[in-house]
Amino acid sequence: MTYRLSDADAATFAADGLVFARGLFAPDEVDLLRTAMERDPEVRGHVLDRLDGEGRSTRISLWNRAGDSVYGLAARCARMVDTTERLLGGPVYHYQSKLTAKEPEVGGAWEWHQDYGYWYHNGCLRPDLLSCMIALDRTTRDNGCLQIVRGSHLLGRIDHTPLTAGQNEVDPARMPHVLVRHETEYCELEPGDAVFFHANAIHRSDANRSPHRRWTLLICYNRVDNDTITRDDDRYCVPLDKVDDGAIRRAGLRFADGKREHFASRPYVPAVGRAAE
Repeated sequence: MTYRLSDADAATFAADGLVFARGLFAPDEVDLLRTAMERDPEVRGHVLDRLDGEGRSTRISLWNRAGDSVYGLAARCARMVDTTERLLGGPVYHYQSKLTAKEPEVGGAWEWHQDYGYWYHNGCLRPDLLSCMIALDRTTRDNGCLQIVRGSHLLGRIDHTPLTAGQNEVDPARMPHVLVRHETEYCELEPGDAVFFHANAIHRSDANRSPHRRWTLLICYNRVDNDTITRDDDRYCVPLDKVDDGAIRRAGLRFADGKREHFASRPYVPAVGRAAE
């Protein structure tokens, strides 16, 4: 599959902090990725629960290296790497990937936050990072699709405050003013569609109160010259071995080898102070 980011798409990302890539992965590739998320013992064995403010749970599985599994190859394939390098303006490395699984009727919400609100504490000096959310299931407003505040990446990093043991959120006193001035985009996706969004883009998602599952694969990248200044986790730069776009189909249903991916055993939630009253 060949995907080329257009000049108009690059301009949209610069202005809005997000850009859609419809049909980025073909149906047979999505089948492989979805099946790997469902069956791979490493993914299944490292599922973590992230609670929202209502006590509902979103299940995640997170890994910090892109290996030779089918989902590792997805992170390393040319359409992903080339697009990301153009959007970020330089060579990148794989920062992290994760499955986000919102099960029918019980999947939890994510409150307004910036990824750089977390990743700043991993030692990234600049917000030269982005995420690509790839839909494995149909994602709609009903089952808790991603919501992104357009242009919010231009606000810079905003202080975050603790919400639950598993989540921090953008300063709740500031957020209403942001929403008055900026439009919220509901990222409804068909399987294989993707949305690239900046690390400072403020985003959230509702709980899944529908009878339909909402699973997504998020792949995150950092610019090489923004390598972390700390080495106390796995998110520092390891050179990215880019593969051609046909590598996913050639690999077929290939699982992790249990060594290269570096799955997380607990979620990373930096300690932050509460907002001033």
